[in-house]
Amino acid sequence: MENIAYEKMNIQWFPGHMTKAQRMIEENLKMVDAVCEILDARIPGASRNPDIDRLAGDKPRLVILNRIDLADPEITARWKKYFEGRGLSVLETDAKSGKGVNSFVPAVKKLLDEKLRSYEAKGQVGRPLRVMILGIPNVGKSTFINKVAKRKAAAAGDKPGVTRGKQWINIDRSLDLLDTPGILWPKFDSQEVGELLAITNAIKSDVLDKESLGANFMLRLRSMYPQALIQRYKFEPDPEANGFELLEQAAKKRGFLISKGEYDIERMANTLLGEYHDGKLGRLSLEEPDERAVDA
Repeated sequence: MENIAYEKMNIQWFPGHMTKAQRMIEENLKMVDAVCEILDARIPGASRNPDIDRLAGDKPRLVILNRIDLADPEITARWKKYFEGRGLSVLETDAKSGKGVNSFVPAVKKLLDEKLRSYEAKGQVGRPLRVMILGIPNVGKSTFINKVAKRKAAAAGDKPGVTRGKQWINIDRSLDLLDTPGILWPKFDSQEVGELLAITNAIKSDVLDKESLGANFMLRLRSMYPQALIQRYKFEPDPEANGFELLEQAAKKRGFLISKGEYDIERMANTLLGEYHDGKLGRLSLEEPDERAVDA
């Protein structure tokens, strides 16, 4: 991505209840055969627990790239290759429509084939596999589990950071899922991670300066998807403009006038973020994998 002067933002998103939830996850890892991480396909790096490699140890792992309907398919394919290069199994899904979800149970059984054979050798035929499901708030985890279970087994909602305890969910006689609270992990050294989580609604954007968030998002779009701005907001983004000026250009095109010559960039920032959430800007991923780390 081009070198851009982003606005500095103070983003703190680690409420105290999440420390308790993380401890619960660590304590329950010994009870499961595998760990499944549900990531937002638009931001697979930012939506991933940076501690998971340490926490999961040598347990088999499955990565679900969810919301593929909103993500750039070319970048999603590169993320799939990236995670597979790290020895992880990968499944692409859109939990809302159910696309790819039917492949989950077969993928788990393939991942744990060795464990199943071990059970059979010990005469424990029929013993269910146990898989822990991890995911940040608002990544579609509950919707995914309900689709897999074919019933409303997990409470779904779009409010980030809702606290609730662990929950065992029986899928069939051969598989139990351990649903965990949607939590975030502290990564205060990275403004970019916080911004990506706010743009995709994983953390409450109403605790942030919406104008700065919208301005930085405009810069990111100009760098990665200028055509989306041209098509949606009918203006050619000026390569020299800062993010606020780009918001103003879009507000002008939308007719968001406050007074003569003054445009409502706060309304434009809200519109921009809302239209991105709704998929109206197209299938846009906001993060690319560092493939050099795998190819090296």
